[in-house]
Amino acid sequence: MVLKRRIIQLVIFLALTVLTQIGGVIYLLALLVCSAFSLRRWYARLLVFAVFYAAGTVSSNFVAPSFGRVPLPCFSGETDTLTVRSGLFCLLNRNYVTPSMRDLAMALADAMNRKFPGTTTVVLDGNFPFVNGFPLLPHISHSDGRKLDIAFYYQDADGNYIDQATRSPLGYFAFEQPSKGDEQPCAGRDDILTTRWELEWLQPAFGDYELEEKRTAFAIQWLSGTGVERFNLEKIFIEPHLRDRLHVKGHAIRFQGCRAARHDDHIHIQVR
Repeated sequence: MVLKRRIIQLVIFLALTVLTQIGGVIYLLALLVCSAFSLRRWYARLLVFAVFYAAGTVSSNFVAPSFGRVPLPCFSGETDTLTVRSGLFCLLNRNYVTPSMRDLAMALADAMNRKFPGTTTVVLDGNFPFVNGFPLLPHISHSDGRKLDIAFYYQDADGNYIDQATRSPLGYFAFEQPSKGDEQPCAGRDDILTTRWELEWLQPAFGDYELEEKRTAFAIQWLSGTGVERFNLEKIFIEPHLRDRLHVKGHAIRFQGCRAARHDDHIHIQVR
């Protein structure tokens, strides 16, 4: 019985560490406190963990700068032009980037709002708050604060822009499908070790929003120009068929390869 409990605790520790980075350590601390005060009810233990986790998440905002990371804003007010797609990203501590990446993201958001008034730029996964090299699954490269995913901009069927909208709840996996004749460098491949998931069965579940091409193209072109020149942007990942569809150019615009996730559901950027 004791062994079974220890195995369950180990699994919970590993899962919380993988999902949140700090959750595993906080879970162990909560177990120690519960043991010290003889708290055996599951709801009491859950409450202790929740309080400690909330305190740890808030504290990370103030400690992370010592590790070269800063949080992106979790919520937007009426005058804000940049926001994280969901509070879940912040709850899981996935909204941290380097100061230079934060400056780039905020500059992009300001440029978008100047060009298209009333536009909010939505960001997705950044990085965890601490330690270079700590993986942010399922991403391959989000481990040093220099990477950030940006959501596409969307419109309704009548062509009206919808602010802060994404086709999927988290901004991922709602792919812009290539047309026949488009460049598809991964067509016909059947790689085993890959995060390039097609998820055809999931596509009908997403909304009917359409890609707002003017805003999305302007964002990518701004990144490949001003982003490179002023903010040391190094790479922009989008699928080749989307690059051609949006008529965007620049040496920073690249294809990520066939073992990495698809990038026709979001824009991936990274700074030097």
